[in-house]
Amino acid sequence: MLKKVFVNGYGSIGSRITQFIKDDPEIQVLGVGKYSPDSKVEEALSNGFNVFVPKSKEDDFKEFDISGNIETVLDDCDLVIDAAPGGHGFKNKMNLYGPKNLMAIYQGGESIIGDNAVSDLLFNSRVNYSDVFEKKHVMQGSCNVTGMGRILEPLRQKFGDKIRRFDVTLIRRWADIEQTDKLLTDTIELTQSPHHGEDVKSYFGKDSPLFVRAIKVPTRQMHLHIMDVRFNGKAPSVNEIHDLFQNEFGVAVLWTAKGTKDVRDYADTMNFSFKDTNMIHIHANMTVIIDDTVQIMYSDDQTGIVIPENHMLMQAMLFKKSYTESFNHTEKLFHMKEKKQLLEEHFSP
Repeated sequence: MLKKVFVNGYGSIGSRITQFIKDDPEIQVLGVGKYSPDSKVEEALSNGFNVFVPKSKEDDFKEFDISGNIETVLDDCDLVIDAAPGGHGFKNKMNLYGPKNLMAIYQGGESIIGDNAVSDLLFNSRVNYSDVFEKKHVMQGSCNVTGMGRILEPLRQKFGDKIRRFDVTLIRRWADIEQTDKLLTDTIELTQSPHHGEDVKSYFGKDSPLFVRAIKVPTRQMHLHIMDVRFNGKAPSVNEIHDLFQNEFGVAVLWTAKGTKDVRDYADTMNFSFKDTNMIHIHANMTVIIDDTVQIMYSDDQTGIVIPENHMLMQAMLFKKSYTESFNHTEKLFHMKEKKQLLEEHFSP
């Protein structure tokens, strides 16, 4: 029997999620929620999705072929993927999902601590997949947090106590490609007390030797992370580090990309959906070993990286599938192995 899913929000994340899960034979997409009568409404309709709006705002959408109100469609729903702007997910939980006893997935703009927490668990499929089986409300990590998990967990599993600490510098993009209304400011913005480190520690362990600093730069072309991994004693070789990610889901090892735009342009050339690779790209020519330290530089496909994670999380919550079964089902929709092979061949030494 099909499970009914509603995507509440149709921005950078919501539009991507719906485009993929509409092809999932186990899911019926009931529609998407919209709160502003803008061009994204027509985009959703032209892509074949039913659009629902808040009951209090129905008059604002008279020019569009709206299917009904959000409050009513949720009565026929098994799970909501909340893709609202940061902070609105908590309000939706309190006003909509909680009272209707609905399962819900929240995005990285929300929080798992404090009075406005949407959940007590932050999901990363590589680390805590099965922990969500009995949860009604789960937060998907942000793109930076998801990306760090894809690199950190394989390192931790392979080297364990041999690792002394991780120091990560996040160089964050200013806006997504499609956010053309968002101006890029000619500055390097400093991020005081970034949440990313504490978010990773929520699934990595609060005492993990992880230190994160972050800046934001005026580009739309992905995030870039510089990670220094310090070992107790001599560090592994460059080849050992790269080999570790040879068969890793959602991590491509690239040698000749000159920058993040090279990767994005290639994704566009290959007609990847939304120009997304949905993965991490280790820039292998930048890996350096000095005594006890390995420095790894990798780019993070911003919004695109969390979309397959949302799909994995949805399967865990709705069906309690095994990790392997869920992974294989996600692979059928996203073709991650094929994308990885194409990227690594194109940017080979």
